[in-house]
Amino acid sequence: MRIYAVGGAIRDELLGRQVTDRDYVVVGATPEMLIARGFKPIGKDFPVFLHPETREEYALARTERKSGKGYHGFTFYAHPDVRLEDDLARRDLTINAMARGDDGVLIDPFNGRADLEARVLRHVGAAFVEDPVRLLRLARFAARFGDFSVAPETLALMREMVANGETDHLTPERVWQEISTGLMEAHPARMLAVLRECGALARLLPEVDALFDVPERVDFHPEGNTGAHLLLVLTVAAEMNLNLPARFAALTHDLGKALTPKENWPHHHGHTLLGDKPLLCLCARLKIPVDCRELARMTVREHGNISHVGGANALTPASMVKILERCDVKRRPERFADLLAVCAADSRGRLGMAATPYPQSEIWQTAAAAFCAVDGGEIARTVAHPDKIPERLHAARIAAVRAALAPFTATELTLENS
Repeated sequence: MRIYAVGGAIRDELLGRQVTDRDYVVVGATPEMLIARGFKPIGKDFPVFLHPETREEYALARTERKSGKGYHGFTFYAHPDVRLEDDLARRDLTINAMARGDDGVLIDPFNGRADLEARVLRHVGAAFVEDPVRLLRLARFAARFGDFSVAPETLALMREMVANGETDHLTPERVWQEISTGLMEAHPARMLAVLRECGALARLLPEVDALFDVPERVDFHPEGNTGAHLLLVLTVAAEMNLNLPARFAALTHDLGKALTPKENWPHHHGHTLLGDKPLLCLCARLKIPVDCRELARMTVREHGNISHVGGANALTPASMVKILERCDVKRRPERFADLLAVCAADSRGRLGMAATPYPQSEIWQTAAAAFCAVDGGEIARTVAHPDKIPERLHAARIAAVRAALAPFTATELTLENS
């Protein structure tokens, strides 16, 4: 029995990145041999075991054969006669198909180290097309390693997978798992770019893909393309280290622009009113978590209002209070803070200027603090008729917001960054 460290740990070591967990392949063993040594079996589809002390995963070397559609359509063969090279051959990318034994010698039958040095994502073999998850994983790796390109022959296989309908067999849960992980990588825009280049974005996220065919004002992006603007917004969101709900909101905040009448292009007046329907369709199809869905809906509806605190679309204190009430800022201040962060990313993502000031945040934070400081209980105690409480509370909040914003100059309150 021989044990080898494999996969991501080897890749990350060669890249000089921190290794967070390690996986191992066991060659020349049976399940009974590992169990006798105290390993605990956890694999349902193929033999995977937990080390009795480190709790790291050890899998028996195996091969696989396509037996149906999708990523569940495989039969596996795990036996002591399976070689390490056979096991590595079934992996997705060359950079993930390396191993190292106890002697420290690198085993690299598919030239993964050379692809690491060349910054290339390349498939191991023709079997890559048999598992649609590999397409998503490659896009996710593009988001992690932003300076890696996709090998032309690999991109061709990815397009073949989409054309053959392989991506249609992915479950919503798996799509969201990979997309959400990619959104949290350092370069989430690269994931979208790769998915669009191979045609998968139109199959998995058609609401987002449609934005790349919608003209945009050049002050939002020099290419005059809403999709290009979206990529910049995602890039800034990552640079701002936003959380997953905020990054999902950044991904979906402009969905309504694909529905604006063509005669209005490149302007999209009223797109915030159109974005809720495609967003809800996307969320239902992929079973998006509630926290992501709620923040995304709020962002679709309010991001234009948040960025307009004056000027031609002037927001009075009364208008701002209505927005704060809709956002439920009193009970959900952390969600409102996320909303402001997404709006900042949207503004800064016009031309990719992550360091651009966004003074609207301070204005809205000041207004929200004044809004929340109003004591509803005290108002309730001083109102003779209970049915008048909401009216008095609303008026008190307007007065508080007006007073809090008084120190801001006229220039600060006439910003136009929608």
